[in-house]
Order: sequence, then structure tokens, then C-alpha cells
Amino acid sequence: MRIAGIYTCFNRKQKTLNSLSTLYQSHAKYEGETAIELDVFLTDDGSTDGTSEAVREQFPDVILLSGSGNLFWAEGMRNSWNEALKGNYDVYLLLNDDVELYENVFSQLLKCHGHCIENLGRPGICIGATEDRKTQLVTYSGSIILNKFLYTQKRLAPNGGYQKCDLANANIMYVPKEVVEKIGILSSGYSHGIADYDYSLMANKNKIPVVIAPEYCGHCENDHADIYEDFSTLTLKERREKLYKPTGLAYESYLKYMKKFFPMRYPFLVIVGWIKLYFPKFYVNFLSRKNRYRK
Repeated sequence: MRIAGIYTCFNRKQKTLNSLSTLYQSHAKYEGETAIELDVFLTDDGSTDGTSEAVREQFPDVILLSGSGNLFWAEGMRNSWNEALKGNYDVYLLLNDDVELYENVFSQLLKCHGHCIENLGRPGICIGATEDRKTQLVTYSGSIILNKFLYTQKRLAPNGGYQKCDLANANIMYVPKEVVEKIGILSSGYSHGIADYDYSLMANKNKIPVVIAPEYCGHCENDHADIYEDFSTLTLKERREKLYKPTGLAYESYLKYMKKFFPMRYPFLVIVGWIKLYFPKFYVNFLSRKNRYRK
């Protein structure tokens, strides 16, 4: 079996090196019946911290690609994936550059792949969940949608069995070539995030199962800061920049995603975006009350 590891990175040298190290270690220690040939494709989107140089030195077999500096996560992953498509691999393994993989990752994902074929009748997308190193709570995995209009979700932690999900994080995402032949790779038009949710929903729409492996496959910290913490104190110009910034609220990408999969929410979200911009205190207070109610 030929597997292409798909990465993108930007100015996270040590995390990227750690992730690559655990990937190669996991591959070296894999003892399953199916032999695995692994190639790694990494797009460095203009890092200035010496990431590319360090990767070349420590992992010379990595196929290193250069980005424009404006690819961000989604387009960076597409860049690596498009390059890997030229090699006609059996599996494309999407990985975040801050994930440290466990030794069981390949056995877990291949067993999940076997489950999809034997029990669900076709190859599917297999998700390796990650946990927080300290709390051992789930950080990235798959989720089920509880209410389409409210867009409420429940994130699933590994439970020893195979769990189907609606939405999936691509921190560890195993995609067989049969899936790519059916739905392609990550959609274009997304800047940073959301592209993995788009992909998992596209799969479900095409009756391709999206399944979480039984055990945790790595650890990855959810270190995203509260984006609304100082939102109401920003100037109008600063709020506008944050609203549209790919690593901020990525409003355009979010609207595209909602219009594609949850069109009934689209008009509501246009109004909400306007409220965020011009009445930030009202929105932040509303968000705070809603979160308290959920607790």
C-alpha cells in the first residue's frame, strides 16, 4: 500500500519537526500484515523561522513544496495534495503539522478502513482522533450535527468502537484513492479552516462513510484563543479586518460553507455578520449568555 502524507506549515518549525518525527517513527514500528510505503508532501507557506532548512536537514526524503505566503491551511493542503496526485497513491493521509502521532496510528486507520469495506460496503474516510496531552480529553475528532438550523454539534471521543460522524477534523484524516476518485480533494475557495468540514459533508452527501477509529491516534493541543475576547474593544477597521482575515473569523469562507450545505442559515448569518461589525458589544453579550445557558 502506497500512502502519501499531506502537510502544510507556516512558522511552527519545532512542532512541524516533532510531527514528522512521530510520523516516521510510527511507520517504522508498524507491524501489520499490509506493507506500507510512505512518502510525505509538505508545503511550507513562506516560513521565516527556518522550517524548510530544518526539514531538508532532518528529513531529506520529504517532498518539500513552497507556498506564496498566502495559502494558509486549506490552500496549503490542496497544494500538497495536488502534487501527491501525480504519484497515484492508494491513500492520502492528511495531517496537521502540530499533531504528534501515536505508534498505533497506522494499525488503527487500516483497521478502520477494513471496517468500512467489510461492514459498510465501501471505502470511507477514517478519522484519527487526538487528545490533550495533560487532560486526556478529546481535542480533534469527528462530530455529529444535532440541529442543522442552529448548527449545534456534539464532538465524539473514541469509545473502542467505530463511530460514524457528519463533520470531521483533518488533523488525522485517512482518505483512500476511491474517495478521491468520487469527490476529489479539498474544495477550493476556503482560506484557512472549514475545508475539512466541507470535505466530510461532501463525503456523506455522496454516501461515503466518515468513521472515527476506535482509539486515540495522537495528541494535539487545542490552543486557539477566544477570538471574541477583545472584539468589542477594537475599532471598526480592526473588527472588519478580523471578520474577514483567514486566521480570524474567515467570514467569506464561512458564508460559502453555509450557503453550500446549510442554505437556510445563510440569510441569518449575513445579518449576524453585520451585527458583529457594527454592534459588537451586543453580539458578545448575546454569545456570553448563550454559552452560559448551554452549560
